[in-house]
Amino acid sequence: MKSLITRRKSLLVAASAALALSLSACGGGSTTTPPVASASFEAGTTMEKLNKAQTIKIGTKFDQPLFGQKGLDGKPVGFDVEMGKAIAAKLGIPADKIEWVETVSQNRESFIEQGRVDLVIATYTINDARKEKVAFAGPYYEAGQALLVNKDDTSITKPEDVSGKKVCSVTGSTPAKTIAEKYGAEVVPAATYTACLEPLRNKQVVAVTTDNVILAGYVDKEPDAFKLASDETFTKEPYGIGLKKDDTVFRNWINDQLEGFAKDDTYKKAWEATAGKVIKTAPELPAINRY
Repeated sequence: MKSLITRRKSLLVAASAALALSLSACGGGSTTTPPVASASFEAGTTMEKLNKAQTIKIGTKFDQPLFGQKGLDGKPVGFDVEMGKAIAAKLGIPADKIEWVETVSQNRESFIEQGRVDLVIATYTINDARKEKVAFAGPYYEAGQALLVNKDDTSITKPEDVSGKKVCSVTGSTPAKTIAEKYGAEVVPAATYTACLEPLRNKQVVAVTTDNVILAGYVDKEPDAFKLASDETFTKEPYGIGLKKDDTVFRNWINDQLEGFAKDDTYKKAWEATAGKVIKTAPELPAINRY
């Protein structure tokens, strides 16, 4: 009896050690950002303010695999997160001084306008309607809209196939508008794209639509449940970094940093450590739109 108890204790210790190792391995993701810069900035600029404060609030998504997803340690990981860390480093702010704020599609503009965040890096498509409220640096990546369907569904291979059918997308998002107005789908709104997965799994909707890189993350997590309807995309979605509308100096500075990241491999390393684990072809930085 005593040996059985001892054996059980040993197994419990081993299991606990394995769990701890797993949590430490998966919690915070890899760090690809350059060393924290010793920077000084012109008085009165946003860069100076943030550098002096030694902290920055960055809005990102917490439920988007590959780009912004909350890790086991409570901190987000992904390509958007790595871009945020790289910008903070150039401001002289270490990664552990970043305050990550969960930001979903429908509150990105309001969070910027209200000053609840300094930047939004959250699979944020640049368009003219949004430019009326906020400014954008970038784009730093160009995605494209696609469709996620159940693994056994062969009836949907292109956006025209969802005409008159129920498709889930996030309230207020560009993909929701496109699939309804251009392709005649009946949009079933959700607060997040993750919330669309159960309706798809249960066949309450025939597809989920958003950018291909986001959907690829869901396929990576559940390859036996979901698939992309096609590798082809049917829109161009330039991702930008959102900030206060009239802060031209800060916007130009961020654009300069993005171009620098493409030259010094920061961009490539950030991609390879995150989204590049699924999407093997590394993208090139799109041409910056210095409007």
